[in-house]
Amino acid sequence: MDMVELIAKKRRGESHTPEELRGMIRSYVSGDIPDYQMAAWMMAVCFQGMAPEETGALTEAMWHSGAVVDLSDLPGVKVDKHSTGGVGDTTTLVVAPLVAACGGKVAKMSGRGLGHTGGTLDKLESIPGVSVCVDIPRFKAIVREIGLCVIGQTEDLVPADKRMYALRDVTATVDSIPLIASSIMSKKLAAGSDAIVLDVKTGSGAFMQDLDSARSLARTMVETGRHVGRETVAIITDMNQPLGMAVGNALEVREAVAVLSGKVPEEDPLYQVCMLLGTHMLLLGKVAKDEAEARQKLQQALRSGAGLAKLQAMVCALGGAPGCLEDVDALCKTRLQVPVTLEKGGYIAAMEAARIGAAAQMLGAGRAKKTDIIDPAVGLVMHKRRGDFLPAGEPFATLYANDTARLQEAVETLRGALTLSAEPPEAAPMVYDVIQAGEA
Repeated sequence: MDMVELIAKKRRGESHTPEELRGMIRSYVSGDIPDYQMAAWMMAVCFQGMAPEETGALTEAMWHSGAVVDLSDLPGVKVDKHSTGGVGDTTTLVVAPLVAACGGKVAKMSGRGLGHTGGTLDKLESIPGVSVCVDIPRFKAIVREIGLCVIGQTEDLVPADKRMYALRDVTATVDSIPLIASSIMSKKLAAGSDAIVLDVKTGSGAFMQDLDSARSLARTMVETGRHVGRETVAIITDMNQPLGMAVGNALEVREAVAVLSGKVPEEDPLYQVCMLLGTHMLLLGKVAKDEAEARQKLQQALRSGAGLAKLQAMVCALGGAPGCLEDVDALCKTRLQVPVTLEKGGYIAAMEAARIGAAAQMLGAGRAKKTDIIDPAVGLVMHKRRGDFLPAGEPFATLYANDTARLQEAVETLRGALTLSAEPPEAAPMVYDVIQAGEA
């Protein structure tokens, strides 16, 4: 493997063969290629890009760089769902139980939350007794028994991505679409699901802050899924304000339970996005023949309480106590609850979702680095959305805190996240696009 030639080839804008990419990833994982050469190659990719076939081949090479989960002995189509990360993004805890209640099979491996984006694993572990560190046989047994399971990624899954991602973070090569797509898709494929629904966020609180970049990433991942024989759909959703009203781990569990209990109106953005994601998961899972049937099934699972029962069943299977979701307020008890106001009133013209997430992180709800310890109860709850009128002095959010060290900083950060205007802003879409294989 002549890594110098591969770097030069990509620097010239030429395409790699699948054999070259397989050899490069194999040699990198074995230690025969040093970090500085891989960093140089990734920088060349940032400048020159990759053809769809190259991205697919790179994804395959990374996918098979370590252990691969085999779910083929489980009945039905196993569907995974992935979000590129946002603020108040509680969809997994709503969608996965609803899909399972409709007869779907959801087998999902997740990573920890980092920065202002909350991780599903952290939300689940805010419930006393729950552990997401489950071995593969137990993972499969839970999926077989109740139709869904969400656990942490095993250490031997896609070792190439672990090394490459750490290197990208310190070499300014994070925002390359082929590298992002191969990173996400290799982990999804190694986790063993047959079909994947992707929630690609765009806006101030998202990794892809402009719509064109989000579309490009979505199309690349859908095309990559097609290349490796996995049905994949990408839905581009708004992240210019938090999706849900709660930002924080236990607070988001409480909101998910509220949705599954029928306490959140159908016009709520979190409800709408969950229904759209669930619809496409049922379609890919061959549980519904069209969107109308899928949505009807999801609404029935919600109204009957079957979705909430599935969430409780999974929580119990992961170590939670029976009935632990009956008093979710107990999970959110903090020493302080601080209302946040503005001196002037007006219509909320814009929300900077990243700043809202940062305020929650300052209270201990998120991590600045992977080793940080989070406080599961803290965070914030928004009382207003973009377009609402905010009277002067009326709280637009409440902070849940146990520590005062950065409390005032969080208050000021949250205040700075809002832009007011004298007139209501134009309506903005919650969903921008749905991209399927034929359209990629």
